[in-house]
Amino acid sequence: MALKPLHEWGISVNDILISAGPCSAESEEQLLETARGLADGKVSFLRAGIWKPRTHPGGFEGIGIKGLEWLVNVREELKIPVGTEVAYPAHVEACMKYKIDALWIGARTTSNPFAVQALADTLKGTGVPVFVKNPISPDIELWIGAIERLYNAGLRKIGAIHRGFSTSKKILYRNAPNWKIPIELKRRIPGIPLLCDPSHICGTRELIFSIAQEALDLLYDGLMIEVHKNPSEALSDSGQQLTPDQFHALMRRLTIKSETGDSREYEIRIKELRHEVDHIDEHLIQLLGKRMDIAEKMGDLKRRNNISVFQPHRWEEIINSRRTAGEENGLSGEFVFQLFQVIHEEAIRHQEESEK
Repeated sequence: MALKPLHEWGISVNDILISAGPCSAESEEQLLETARGLADGKVSFLRAGIWKPRTHPGGFEGIGIKGLEWLVNVREELKIPVGTEVAYPAHVEACMKYKIDALWIGARTTSNPFAVQALADTLKGTGVPVFVKNPISPDIELWIGAIERLYNAGLRKIGAIHRGFSTSKKILYRNAPNWKIPIELKRRIPGIPLLCDPSHICGTRELIFSIAQEALDLLYDGLMIEVHKNPSEALSDSGQQLTPDQFHALMRRLTIKSETGDSREYEIRIKELRHEVDHIDEHLIQLLGKRMDIAEKMGDLKRRNNISVFQPHRWEEIINSRRTAGEENGLSGEFVFQLFQVIHEEAIRHQEESEK
């Protein structure tokens, strides 16, 4: 995709793009006071939800078009670009009427190709920057598909927002970061600006710094952070919003990393270490190839004896023993489990193919 780089978007970007503001625009006073607390030149555009899809009916679902008037007033007073989420063509049309500077498509909408296509058709010819949040489920194809629909409609200022993925597991965060998915997105669409939304990943303000810093360590292009003048009074997602002072303190703590260094000593040493890693990886691949050869022989033996390919007791034995061995070598049990789950699936595939 021939996407426009961030510096050509017409939005101020210092070292990284920062979007900050309340989860929801609740009143003009709340929006203005929050924005004034952020008006220090570091925020690329103020974010605020106008239409808020809620899981259950009866809650605060946004102020609607009236909020666009408030956003325009903020922009005029503080000379800062403004952005909001859109879910329907009518939302886009209203935002274009008020000349909103940036839009994003939410996780629920990204999950629906029909809805994304309708938005893409309406956005055609606008040239407005549009960010696409990852779908609720960990489905990279849905995410890429939504981006492709916007691109095919002629948009070139397209970015992605990583806001985490729903999970049935009990975890520390509101949504699982699942870092491998946004990293793979960046590999498959190299030029796309990638932001992290630590507010939605964490679900609680105390965890935001660690996720924000990890995103910057992974060379994300920016952050989208929810900030409210008084989070305890927020009508939506109060637990994950920062005060303006907390936001500024967070920004001071964050360290922006670079991909390359200027030190000759660093370059020499990193090449040496990478050579060691390449050698180990080559050895790992050779060993895995040998393991699959053995798996094929096992599959042939099982077939001749009318034995099922999948052996639950053996799988349990493998997981327990490999986890123990992994932990003895400084590896987390979860990493070892995921690693051998993939290896086991490939081994089963080889055994099944040996039957053909």
